[in-house]
Amino acid sequence: MPSQTTPAPTQYHIVPIDPHAHLYEVSVTVVDPDPAGQHFWLPAWIPGSYLIREFARHFVSVRAEAESGEITITKEAKDVWRAAPCFGPLVVVAQVYAYDLSVRTAYLDGTRGYFNGASVFLCPTGREQAPCTVDIAAPDRAFGDWRVATTLPSLDAPPYSFGRYRAANYDELIDHPVETGTFTTATFMAGGARHDIAVTGAPHADLPRMAQDLTRICRWQIELFGGAPDTPPPFDRYLFQVMAVGDGHGGLEHRASTSLLCKRDELPRPGVEEITDDYLEFLGLASHEYFHAWNVKRIKPEAFAPYNLAHESYTRQLWAFEGITSYYDDLALVRCGLITPQRYLQWVGRTVTTVLRGPGRLAQSVAESSFDAWIKFYRQDENTVNAGVSYYAKGSLVALALDLTLRSQGGATLDDLMRALWIRHGHPGVGVPEDGIEKIATELAGHDLGDFFTRYVFGIEDVPLARLLADFGVTMHLRAPTGPKDRGGKAANGDTPKLTLGARIAPDLKLTHVFRGGPAGRAGLSAGDTVVAIDGLKASGERLASLLQGPDSAKSHAVHAFRRDELRTFQVEFDMAPQDTAYLTLDENASAAVAARRDAWLGTPK
Repeated sequence: MPSQTTPAPTQYHIVPIDPHAHLYEVSVTVVDPDPAGQHFWLPAWIPGSYLIREFARHFVSVRAEAESGEITITKEAKDVWRAAPCFGPLVVVAQVYAYDLSVRTAYLDGTRGYFNGASVFLCPTGREQAPCTVDIAAPDRAFGDWRVATTLPSLDAPPYSFGRYRAANYDELIDHPVETGTFTTATFMAGGARHDIAVTGAPHADLPRMAQDLTRICRWQIELFGGAPDTPPPFDRYLFQVMAVGDGHGGLEHRASTSLLCKRDELPRPGVEEITDDYLEFLGLASHEYFHAWNVKRIKPEAFAPYNLAHESYTRQLWAFEGITSYYDDLALVRCGLITPQRYLQWVGRTVTTVLRGPGRLAQSVAESSFDAWIKFYRQDENTVNAGVSYYAKGSLVALALDLTLRSQGGATLDDLMRALWIRHGHPGVGVPEDGIEKIATELAGHDLGDFFTRYVFGIEDVPLARLLADFGVTMHLRAPTGPKDRGGKAANGDTPKLTLGARIAPDLKLTHVFRGGPAGRAGLSAGDTVVAIDGLKASGERLASLLQGPDSAKSHAVHAFRRDELRTFQVEFDMAPQDTAYLTLDENASAAVAARRDAWLGTPK
């Protein structure tokens, strides 16, 4: 039997050659290049963010060399290069511009460096499964206090230090983002695994408090999937990379870490014991991305097993992988005892409000939204509100409805569904077929749930939350919004407008969105128009708010607005304000059986 030889590692080296110009120099060395000419390719997208991002557009220059000297390297496609035949080792060196302050690509300046491997590391074609080493080099002495935060396994680098790291293959190499700079750290244990927090941009944040709260969230999620003590989490170490900025919010999941972008105000301050709404936003974000360590990183659609990073990978299941995760991110906070059931229901009310205020939910199903993520979700425009629905927001409501349906009809739960997905698909690494979730849900329910999925996943019907919640001692209320900053979740504080313009309007009176079929749209107003006068008087936010208090919806108002540099006049008849703002309350008179069912759902802490 022929012996199996391990291929020589693909060797990478990355150094911030000019932080002020935002330039990394990245080299890849292939010991035994293809004798016909070695090809190199770069991913076009990164798992977890479903948009062709064209990382290659940030490559400033690419050159190649071997022992014989400079080697010709030719670009054959937007993200494919071919080096001329040569004897190894072959070294390809690229300069990469890095100035995207996000969690998806790469960033470098005089304060910090960050990169996802997908945006900087060329992959030698045919060597995708070869082991990799990467030497993360320090910048010059002016940045001598910088450190490294990553979950890449160390080859010889001490903890939090520059040096050499390793990966089993290219897929693993690009699934461990790297943060460099000056950051503060904290450590906690959950499920027998070490968890680290590295915070950049907020040196005075209360890290012990963050560690304490994240411990509760992580332990609960580990136990949800059957871990600790029977089954440990699917990693030995986990890292929360937190970048705090003046204004920003987002996260991206990885197999043993997450990159989080948040506002500084979202992080807790020493001496403040309450969980503010801002801090709750951060905890929900961290909970969401941590849940992804199971749901999408390991329990993944069949279309992602394996990933094809050169082209789109279509699935109608993102409503589940993002929507179910969005359901559990805040549910985890009440289940682990960080917030009360009333506080949790407030946030559910906000999600219901977000969905109800979008006419696009009646034009696109969450299955269609999932499939079209590549061309729509990350490229939203002024008409998205009319044409599309978020597979995150409505997906979370579908997950809530599915959970309550399972609980009402037979005692199974969405928790059982997630554990079944982990056992059958996540742990063995088998992709979930397009109908896999529906089949497992039907099996757990003990009867066909096809009608549920047809109506709420593949159809455009609103999920019947008011009826489902009532069976759990929760009442859903609908009211008109009090103003543009009203996110729902609470009873109205003061009077609500009686009328509506049927548009979203910025403080400068520019229409950002016009709802199809609403008063503004019927009159001919469009997104981008700026209102300057109403009924011959100078327009203001206060005057518009006064008009929307009514009492007459039949009266026509002359609205003067600029479209680009052209002044136009429109006759607008306001509609009655829609009852699209939701808040949920606990039924204090619920029977003992209903209250017990509610406690089982919300997981009253022991």
